[in-house]
Amino acid sequence: MSLRQRAVKELEIQKTLVALPPRQIYPSTAALAVATPVLSVLVALVIAAIILFLSGKDAFFILTEIVHTSFIQNFSETVVKAIPLTLAALGVSLAFRARLWNIGAEGQFYGGVLVATALALGFPGLPAPVIIPLMVAGGLLGGAIWGLLPGLLRAWLDVNEIISSLMLNYVALLLTDYFIFGPWRDPKGFNFPVTATFSDAARLPVLVTNTRIHLGLVFAIIAAALVWLLVSRTKWGFELKVMGDNLKAARYAGINITRNIVIAFLLSGALAGLAGMSEVTGIAGRLQQNLSPGYGYTAIIIAWLARLNPWAIILVAVLFGGLVSSGFTMQRVGVSSGLVTLLQGIVLFCVLGGESLYRRLLYQAALRRSNQGSNQGPDQLKDKES
Repeated sequence: MSLRQRAVKELEIQKTLVALPPRQIYPSTAALAVATPVLSVLVALVIAAIILFLSGKDAFFILTEIVHTSFIQNFSETVVKAIPLTLAALGVSLAFRARLWNIGAEGQFYGGVLVATALALGFPGLPAPVIIPLMVAGGLLGGAIWGLLPGLLRAWLDVNEIISSLMLNYVALLLTDYFIFGPWRDPKGFNFPVTATFSDAARLPVLVTNTRIHLGLVFAIIAAALVWLLVSRTKWGFELKVMGDNLKAARYAGINITRNIVIAFLLSGALAGLAGMSEVTGIAGRLQQNLSPGYGYTAIIIAWLARLNPWAIILVAVLFGGLVSSGFTMQRVGVSSGLVTLLQGIVLFCVLGGESLYRRLLYQAALRRSNQGSNQGPDQLKDKES
């Protein structure tokens, strides 16, 4: 097959993938889309069980204890952990749709934390109906600004967004430490690196009595609905998808790549900043060290495991919220809480491997369909090309 014939054949395959509904490309595509993340989690659990077994631990007892504690006995704490995870994962999913690798959700989380804290400490006398919307706007703004930096570098200077967004995470952490140990340090805090406690008006209200589930849960659900509408019902959402599928084709179609990159990073950072605002005002009530146990990094795994689906992100965030809240349970049964991080890393590798396999199967299915539907000679290929 000549080079031109091969190019025409590749074009036919791409048309098949883009134009046909998934079930017409391959009957079990929908099943594969669901099975891939599910099998990834199961494989990760098996690997974790093997590691526990080799360490001389009762893997079955430990895993069942985690499930019982996180999803039955203390499910409210799992929901609390799922709130910032959902918001941060929704944020990175927007950038990921355009193949923009925003690894900076952790820094954007702290961007929202810093602005919300500045407002809470700067205006302690404002009533709740005023200060809470103000802090919501501040959290969105702080995260958006932190997300804008790698977005501008990527859009205007073609700087790799993975490196720039990742490095800004450490800048945000160090900036937070500066304020905690410096101007915002509580003089009545017995020399501990914390700020003064926020006023009651500057705390997010609790939604369920006798739990710590707060108004951030409503923020997360509303954000999921808005992201779903944005990516599935707007022109901009379609442009993001085209950019993610083929950047050259998007540029050829007249899509403003520079503008969309900046907007994607702005919205991505804003949602991560809202996650930080929800955590500092709904749970901590003051700025302190280690406010985030790595929510921004875990959000990346959640977004991929949910296949960037906003509603699936909520469910996967609850699953990982259970893992995050299970650290104390693991220590109680004699296992290092670092197993949570290890398990998250294993899940990420399994998801990436499963995603690669899924795309290969999808491509092969489209290739078979293209072969069946266009068994044509070179002359017919030339006529179709012209």
